[in-house]
Amino acid sequence: MTDIQHVSRPFVPPYLLERIASGGSQRLRECARHTLLADRQFRAREGAAHLPQGSSARGQVVRYIYSAGQRQELPGRLVRREGDEAESGDAAIDEAYHGLGATYRYFWEKHQRHSIDDRGMALQATVHFGRDYENAFWDGTQMVFGDGDGELFNRFTIALDIIAHELTHGVIQHEADLVYAHQAGALNESLSDVFGSLVKQYRLGQRVEEADWLIGAGLFTERVAGRALRSMADPGSAYDDPLLGRDPQPGHMRDFVETEDDNGGVHINSGIPNRAFHRLAMALGGHAWDVAGPLWYATLLDERLGRESDFTAFAELTLDNAGQRYGQGSREWTATRDAWRDVGVAVR
Repeated sequence: MTDIQHVSRPFVPPYLLERIASGGSQRLRECARHTLLADRQFRAREGAAHLPQGSSARGQVVRYIYSAGQRQELPGRLVRREGDEAESGDAAIDEAYHGLGATYRYFWEKHQRHSIDDRGMALQATVHFGRDYENAFWDGTQMVFGDGDGELFNRFTIALDIIAHELTHGVIQHEADLVYAHQAGALNESLSDVFGSLVKQYRLGQRVEEADWLIGAGLFTERVAGRALRSMADPGSAYDDPLLGRDPQPGHMRDFVETEDDNGGVHINSGIPNRAFHRLAMALGGHAWDVAGPLWYATLLDERLGRESDFTAFAELTLDNAGQRYGQGSREWTATRDAWRDVGVAVR
């Protein structure tokens, strides 16, 4: 059996690729099958790879962008590095460079976190991975982006929240190290969505009512009947397409999906804590990074958060942290409690 802690964290869930592999055109079936094979082969290297020099100065990011040249080799050829101010002219290279920078900037400016490990770890990304590769993933040391197939998926650097989502898997790896299966794995995915959305909102300066709360907007081509891969505001509504099927995410515990696929439904049931965060942010108003984001971040760093924590355990910690920060019975504490109750997660 595969060690669930030693698998890559792919952005596109396997059940979506399996639908394409069984029902798409011949070319799309081949693209999906090659992507699924690559996703199974690339396990998290978690320290095995040599990392380039990071940043010793807190608040200063160090980025390295590589190109795999449509091969499945990592990291590939160095094509842009920190200090290269001129745009390369290659959209994937430049989007990855700026996306890494925006993610670092959010975590530093809002949480005083110095890179993924809080010790200045270099931010690495490889673009143009594989031929028609339909995914992006965090492999334990770096980001990897495919170019998509051009028919269903655009390039995976196109959405800032995809980049931030995958980098957040690295933050989780260095903090709570949530087991990537079942409810703990769904929390892992949800936290990555939460901070992916926060990075995008922070970059755009959006208030909660201005944000789209979509994860992966722009990833689908115009051929797909869908807005994004996931919706935090309304799980289950992101897409409804003849080939891809309907977004299977639930937004309430009564609809929790029991499955052994997708490591126990990590990409499916993450819709429940996603919606709880959205409910909290909307109840508080203003900018989501002012109260809701720091509360979730404090809970991620909380030593009481175990590797196998379920939704209730995480929810109770967010409520406790809200009480410590703002006082039990405060507006923030009450909104946190109500957000979890709204999605059917029992809290005191």
